[in-house]
Amino acid sequence: MAPLVKICGLSTEATLDATLEAGAERVGFVFFARSPRHLTLERAAVLARRARGRAAVVALTVDAEDAALDAIVGAVAPDMVQLHGRETPERVAALRARLGRPMVKALGIACAADLDAVPAYAAVADEIMFDAKPPKGAALPGGNGVAFDWRLLAALDLPVPFMLSGGLGPRNVGEALRVTRAPAVDVSSGVESAPGVKDPDLIAAFIRAAKS
Repeated sequence: MAPLVKICGLSTEATLDATLEAGAERVGFVFFARSPRHLTLERAAVLARRARGRAAVVALTVDAEDAALDAIVGAVAPDMVQLHGRETPERVAALRARLGRPMVKALGIACAADLDAVPAYAAVADEIMFDAKPPKGAALPGGNGVAFDWRLLAALDLPVPFMLSGGLGPRNVGEALRVTRAPAVDVSSGVESAPGVKDPDLIAAFIRAAKS
């Protein structure tokens, strides 16, 4: 079965259309002011309406307050919420109940010890995303274009689905899938020509490589 693909950090109609036409099952919109991919609620709502019914809309947030999350859900009506900060398992469970949306919890991985937190999150989240830990001094918790040792996930046995992210691109996604057997992959900077600028050709190439 071909893996599910999510293209994250989309910001224009042209790149969203390219993503949908290439067959991605999920599209991600970023709500984090420090990110070059950050969207206003108004902009995201326009794009979400364009994607509705063709792909699942995912709202990516980082340690957001309740009021901000309520505003995102009210304006954008995402199908899923991705928590990409330091949210605790208790916070994930509370937001799942509050927002009434499936929760994807991103966890930064650099070594085997980082997997110790997985069971607690897998008990409350609907899906786990394994991303590379940001480099020292990085301003962003994700989208940094770095990978981790995929072999760390080779023996995973999770009660919920997981998604692989971090440093993926058209050239290495096939190998990443072979090593991890991940049911889903996520990419942002790996399909960009500049930070925050998605490239339709790279998007199409990534999805082809992942699906093949």
